[in-house]
Amino acid sequence: MSPVTNTREIHLASRPIGRPTQGNFRLVDSELPELRDGQVLVRNRFMSVDPYMRGRMNDVKSYSAPFRLDAALDGGAVGEVVASRSDSHKVGDVVVHQLGWREHAVVEAAAAATVPSDLAPASAFLGALGMTGLTAYAGLLKVAEFKEGDVVFVSGAAGAVGSMVGQIAKAMGAGKVIGSAGSAEKVARLLELGFDAAFNYNDGPVLQQLQEAAGERGIDVYFDNVGGEHLEAALSTLTVGGRIAMCGAIAQYNSTEPPAAPRNLAVAIGKQLTMRGFLVGGQRQHSAEFRQKMAGWLADGTVRYDETIVDGLENAPQAFIDLLDGANTGKMLVRL
Repeated sequence: MSPVTNTREIHLASRPIGRPTQGNFRLVDSELPELRDGQVLVRNRFMSVDPYMRGRMNDVKSYSAPFRLDAALDGGAVGEVVASRSDSHKVGDVVVHQLGWREHAVVEAAAAATVPSDLAPASAFLGALGMTGLTAYAGLLKVAEFKEGDVVFVSGAAGAVGSMVGQIAKAMGAGKVIGSAGSAEKVARLLELGFDAAFNYNDGPVLQQLQEAAGERGIDVYFDNVGGEHLEAALSTLTVGGRIAMCGAIAQYNSTEPPAAPRNLAVAIGKQLTMRGFLVGGQRQHSAEFRQKMAGWLADGTVRYDETIVDGLENAPQAFIDLLDGANTGKMLVRL
C-alpha cells in the first residue's frame, strides 16, 4: 500500500495562441495508481520549467510529442522515493525523472536516476549537474567544437544554459566570452560570473553592441538560445570558419508571425560557417565526462550557478510564463 493515494498536478487545459496565459492551465486533484513491481513513488521536491515546453503545447509534429489536453504536463523533476517496489531503489533515495508538474509521481524504476545528494543540493541535478549543464557542455564543446582561444558569443546568457556556456568557455581557455541579456542587473551578473563583456539587448541594435564588444577580431563561436535578431547579428560578426550551436530560439516561441530574421543567411556561404542544431537527448554519451568535469568546477568555484525559485505547484504556470518573458536569472525552478 502506498503511503500517499492522492496528489495535485497541472493539466494543459487549452493550447496557447501566442503567449501562454493562466487560462491554458488547470490545477487538478488526482488519484495515484497502486504501485506495481518495478515502480517507485516519488515525492517531488523541485520541478523544472523550460523554454522547450512551449513547443510541446502546440499540436504539431516535432522532435517531442505534444502535451495532451486535459492531462498532466511532464518535465524534469527531482524528489525523494517514499515507496518502492524496485530492487534498484530504496525509500529515501533522491532521484531525477521526467514526471514533473505534479507533487507525487509513480515512476518506472528504470526512468528514475538516483543522484548523489551529498555532492550538491537536489535542485542542482535539474540545473548545473543535470540536463541544463549537459546542454551547455556538449553544445559548446561537441557541437560547436570549441577550441582554446576562441571568441565565444552567447545569447540569453543569464539563463540557465547560457550562464553555464560562458563559464565553461572561460574554464576551457576562451580568448573572450561575450554575453547578451535583457536587463542591466543581468548584465552585471554576467560580468560577476567571469564574462569578458556583456550587453543589454534592449539598449540598442544587437549587431552594433555585439560588434563593439567583439572588436575587429569578430567571434568564432555563437551559442544560440534566442534566434531572430541575435542570430542575424552573429552571422555578420562570425569569422571565416565560424561555428554556431543552435540550442534554442526563445525570441520566436510565442510568435504568431513568421520570424523576420535572419535576413543574411547567405553570408554563411562565403564565411564557410557551420550551423548545427542539437538536442540534449542526442548528447547523452558525454554525460559521464560532463559530470566529472562539472563536479570539479563546482567544487573549486570555477563555475557558479543561479536559481530563480518559485514556491508551490499552483504557481508553476506563472513561473513558466515568467520564464518565457525572461524574468529568471539562471535556472527557473518550482519548489513543491
